[in-house]
Amino acid sequence: MYNYCTLFDSNYLTRGLAMYESLKNESDKFHLYIFAFDDRSNELLRKLNLEFVTIISLQEFEDEELLSLKSERSAGEYCWTCTPSIIKYSIEKYNLESCTYLDADLYFFSNPAVLIEEMGEKSILITEHRYTPEYDQSATSGIYCVQFMTFKNDKNGMKVLNWWRESCNTWCYARFEDGKFGDQKYLDDWTTRFEGVHVLENLGGGVAPWNIQQYDLYNKNFKLVFYHFHNFKFIGDDKLEFGNYILRNSDLKILYKPYLVHLEDIKNRIE
Repeated sequence: MYNYCTLFDSNYLTRGLAMYESLKNESDKFHLYIFAFDDRSNELLRKLNLEFVTIISLQEFEDEELLSLKSERSAGEYCWTCTPSIIKYSIEKYNLESCTYLDADLYFFSNPAVLIEEMGEKSILITEHRYTPEYDQSATSGIYCVQFMTFKNDKNGMKVLNWWRESCNTWCYARFEDGKFGDQKYLDDWTTRFEGVHVLENLGGGVAPWNIQQYDLYNKNFKLVFYHFHNFKFIGDDKLEFGNYILRNSDLKILYKPYLVHLEDIKNRIE
């Protein structure tokens, strides 16, 4: 059994559901803990009665420390702040052996179990941005991406998770300051600061707009596990935003077109 957790509000509802449905299509043994970050998403998610899913509302999840921080951070910054806390909550509340955090705008094209299995006896799994040189933001946004991270419920795993939670509660803002940026720059030195950290080697995990230029999706020897649809937005009823990255026609055809169709289908079902 592979345990996952994610968080999103009603603005990300279709993307979060697309992520869940892609995970369901590609996985055989999993459970997903969804933290609903507003009342509308909580209500709709519970009505959908999703298979292999537990819905957790903010009222269930938030503790006094998080509530004290909420007013001083934007909605996005608060989500970043809460990322280590939802992993910790999932592990401790449901007594999980391990839990993998997923960004809501990921989409699976094959079973992510192969990524988790790669960590072997290690306790923490993190993924590099693998920036294409012209998009390299390692200095300000971090070497690693908070998109797909696994923590085991053991000494090393919980030590890192608790340290990360405390750090994010202390400072987690959408700006680069004193070597920090959001929840993400904290990961930069984990391989030397902590024991038991594994950096994902499988190139099929962590494909994203900032590195897709390095990949040949038509290569039969390459197996895509997930794509991160970062900065993919709807503008009004008839326009799309793809971010400031060069995307090839093959990327749009193989990745973005099916994703858009899936999002539209979910939107219609919800309505």
